[in-house]
Amino acid sequence: MSKLKIAVQKSGRLNEKSLLLLKECGIKISNGTSKLKAEAQNFPIEVLFLRDDDIPQYVEQQVADIGILGENEVLEKGKKVSVVEQLGFAACRLSLAIPKNKNYQGVRDFEGKRIATSYPNILAEFLQNNAVKAEIEEIGGSVEIAPSIGLADAVCDIVSTGSTLLTNGLKEVETVLNSQAVMISSGQLSTEKSELLEKLLFRIRAVRNASANKYILLNSPDSAIEAISALLPGMKSPTILPLNRKGWSSIHSVVKEDEFWDVIDQLKSLGAEGILVVPIEKMIV
Repeated sequence: MSKLKIAVQKSGRLNEKSLLLLKECGIKISNGTSKLKAEAQNFPIEVLFLRDDDIPQYVEQQVADIGILGENEVLEKGKKVSVVEQLGFAACRLSLAIPKNKNYQGVRDFEGKRIATSYPNILAEFLQNNAVKAEIEEIGGSVEIAPSIGLADAVCDIVSTGSTLLTNGLKEVETVLNSQAVMISSGQLSTEKSELLEKLLFRIRAVRNASANKYILLNSPDSAIEAISALLPGMKSPTILPLNRKGWSSIHSVVKEDEFWDVIDQLKSLGAEGILVVPIEKMIV
């Protein structure tokens, strides 16, 4: 039987998040942290541990069937691969930053300046789209130090919290690209491997749906069932069960976690009591 070969970052946060995602999908990877290649025990998948900036090339060349990496790396490398799923973790942004003591009026301020970056292709496209001519200084790492040593006037680098920029006396002034972890494929999979990919995506989507939603249980006066049900429509409609207490029912539903806090006061004002919010492990829609 064919095995689906998936490339993931060999170390760092994306490595941990990728392996955690596979684990949450019920896929057991043995010795994944000490080998450059590992096989799953209970799913026809083989994991290749690679440098994240090498993954697009390996997928394009079909050494790996699919890969998990940051969207920024996909766009920078420009290989013939396609994004098959946005994974919702490792969110970051590629931003322009300048010394914090400099004033900033807008993107035109970069005209004629030197900008240090590890993402010259993305930056060049951004500058072109904004009709700005600047010199791009491509460096492999420690981008933030470039202005302080006179190598560049500004930097274009990945930002998560912004603390690294502040530590190096820089301030973020312009977002070039918002990025997250994605799954890519060359689109040249056999029928058998395409079917395996669909099975994997099915599991991933079930995990992601679960993480974004919560199971909610509450007690409601019967007179408020209709109003509460309108607030908590669930996947199709809420489950309503009569309580032993006359005139009261238990309502069970699913609610998006980021929407729950917007409706909690309305639920309470309608007379809801005993509200429980429970994590969902898997959610298949």
